Amino acid sequence: MLAILVHWLISTVILIITAYLIPGFRVKSFGAALFAAVIVGIVNAIVWPVLVFLTLPLTLLTFGLFLFVVNGIALKIAAGLTPGFQIVGLMPAILGSVVMSLVGWLIRATLG
Repeated sequence: MLAILVHWLISTVILIITAYLIPGFRVKSFGAALFAAVIVGIVNAIVWPVLVFLTLPLTLLTFGLFLFVVNGIALKIAAGLTPGFQIVGLMPAILGSVVMSLVGWLIRATLG
């Protein structure tokens, strides 16, 4: 149970850092970031695999680069479902997904 809470807090911090770094990627408060982290997790568990399956031919044609767009779309869906979490445009969503991945990797590598 503690591992789930730590993962949730790390995801929340990642969202806040990403909102600080990417223009158009906004989180109003820490509470909104907590809720957004849950919604992003749910969207990644349910919607993301469907999007990947539906866009598989395009993903193969672009050698996997289209997955950046799929991740951005999943983030836009999560932002649409979460009050206090807003992404203005697809490009901030795509950049946000890249930054979230990099920041998450750095935090997890640091914490072990």
